[in-house]
Amino acid sequence: MQKPVRIIVYHAGQCDPKKCTALKLKRHGLVRLVTQIRFLPKRAVVLNPFSKTAFSPADGQRIEKFGLAALDCSWEHAENVMLKSVRGTSRCLPILVAGNPVNFGKPTKLTTVEALVAALFIAGFREEANQLLSIFGWGHTFIEINQERLESYAKAKDSTEIIKLQTRFIENMKTQ
Repeated sequence: MQKPVRIIVYHAGQCDPKKCTALKLKRHGLVRLVTQIRFLPKRAVVLNPFSKTAFSPADGQRIEKFGLAALDCSWEHAENVMLKSVRGTSRCLPILVAGNPVNFGKPTKLTTVEALVAALFIAGFREEANQLLSIFGWGHTFIEINQERLESYAKAKDSTEIIKLQTRFIENMKTQ
């Protein structure tokens, strides 16, 4: 039996607490919150939209050993928070479409739970991904609208392959 994935979220306290997915995950005991970036685990994979390296299934071993971290802050302030020196191995998720009620249908405007779920799904931790989504009424929507992308990304070997897939998905979005 594999040990549970360690999930840590840096919570900047910039969002509406009633809509904050990170706080809801914490209330359900599914993540650990930290309020200072320096408390993120040193070797964890950190989901950071400003990273130059794409997240891929190759990051799964690092997640299993050291954990997965997300940065929870308002999109308006994201750059200030995420360009600071973030501990861990920063990775940028490939393009996905939001399924949450606030940013529904918008590419890349994911909630913290959607970002965590995407990483877990791509890295092969589908049970954990489904567990996180199960506490949100709209949770299933994220997987449904991204099923093809997530399945393709999960089959990629590395970041280079992820970028190629992402480019193809972007081209397809433009022609629709």
